[in-house]
Amino acid sequence: MKTLIKKYRFLIARRITQITIMVLYIIANVYGINILMGNLSSSLVLELVPLSDPYAVMQMFVAGATISFDIILGAFLIILFYMIIGGRAFCSWVCPVNMITDLANFLRRKLGFNQIQKKQPASKNIRYWLIAISFIISFFMGVAAFELISPISMVHRGIIFGLGFGWATILVIFLFDLFVLKNGWCGHICPLGGVYSQIGRFSFFKVHHNHEACTACMKCKEVCPESHVLHIITKESAPIMGAECTNCGRCVEVCDDDSLNFSIRKLIKERENEVQ
Repeated sequence: MKTLIKKYRFLIARRITQITIMVLYIIANVYGINILMGNLSSSLVLELVPLSDPYAVMQMFVAGATISFDIILGAFLIILFYMIIGGRAFCSWVCPVNMITDLANFLRRKLGFNQIQKKQPASKNIRYWLIAISFIISFFMGVAAFELISPISMVHRGIIFGLGFGWATILVIFLFDLFVLKNGWCGHICPLGGVYSQIGRFSFFKVHHNHEACTACMKCKEVCPESHVLHIITKESAPIMGAECTNCGRCVEVCDDDSLNFSIRKLIKERENEVQ
């Protein structure tokens, strides 16, 4: 049992975090217990601390909307938080869509689809193009464009207020990731993930690779939703510096060699050496 928990410790922690956040939103809506109220675009913690999605706020700004101080403060707090712990931690620890895409990725491995589709037919830069397009549309339409069609918002609202059309969104993302493109939504398309990757580019929470302990089994690359960030595997001992790393911890869990671990101290030391 202890071995099993160790093998999936970060996955278990992520699911607990994601479900807890959803439950807090639900009880605020159903029972009026306002520990966490609102949605993933704009929330209020304990009816006091504002939290705002910085991508949504940027779209509102481009659209010409009047933005209140609370919304700006909420965006600043979120940016500060994810600059420290790693921007795409939002994707793996908070976003409810992650549970859908993780399931699709798990089934792809079990069914052998990853072996069939050796080369990904789409660029990971699609999400950055979509960010630019969303700003252009927001400017001309005068609304936060992505928020109107965001699957994240649809799934989130569906969980809180009743799925309805949210079922269709879940099914489309699941089937797309399972049959069409490995980690298609989170790894290639989602513009919100692209924004958070830039926010957390220089965060202090990084996975560190110990080259001496690595046996090149490549289990880490098999489970990683952004396997290109693991390019240093078998090459050098260093932090995984790729901005698109989601800090999900799956690579750490599956590494039987104990060559991958989260480390703040080693990252700080590496940066001190760079300065010197």
